[in-house]
Amino acid sequence: MLRVEEIDLYYGASQALRGVNLTAEKGQVTCVLGRNGVGKTSLMNAVVGQHPVKEGTIFWEDDDITNLPPHERAARGIAFVPQGREIFALLTVEENLRTGFAPLPKSLCHIPDEIFELFPVLRDMLGRRGGDLSGGQQQQLAIARALVTRPRLLVLDEPTEGIQPSIIKDIERVIKHLAARGDMSILLVEQYFEFARDLANTYAVMDRGEVVLAGNADNMVEADVRRYLTV
Repeated sequence: MLRVEEIDLYYGASQALRGVNLTAEKGQVTCVLGRNGVGKTSLMNAVVGQHPVKEGTIFWEDDDITNLPPHERAARGIAFVPQGREIFALLTVEENLRTGFAPLPKSLCHIPDEIFELFPVLRDMLGRRGGDLSGGQQQQLAIARALVTRPRLLVLDEPTEGIQPSIIKDIERVIKHLAARGDMSILLVEQYFEFARDLANTYAVMDRGEVVLAGNADNMVEADVRRYLTV
């Protein structure tokens, strides 16, 4: 469903991505791994339209979306959970969820019941401000807000960062459930190797702006991947 072909991305004169290729298939979890600063977030920003690419092409459902702005990609079913969550601290949980209505037709502007089945804690916190939630609860809210948009591609940038182990397990369960539905591609950036290994169907390892290892998770050589994760 998603094909990234030979993309280059720059910040001024500094090149962040070099000839990157990536695919994310429906019903599968594609994990992008690597140390800090190797281009993982830049790749996610390119996919969701937060930063333009200089060369290469991004295809979504066989359409070239390379030059589409973020809101048009959202309307086509691409949702982004950024690193650091970026929830609205002064809005309530319900108001945060309702911001997901922006790319939707009026007929879909309601919060699906599935949101509270996946994240039961949010039902009891609808009236609380986002900034009053714990880090783990904010991460659940950020994922739930993305799911309100009814995505067909869910992009998650380091969802385990700064999260307590019990909520990491909850997030893992949710991602497995969403992938098992078979109607969504999931693109996951992660440094926590065990979390990525247990979820991934396919993987790509980045170093210095390039993909240096990639393949099916069943054939992953753990030692080779870990070599690119250690500092």
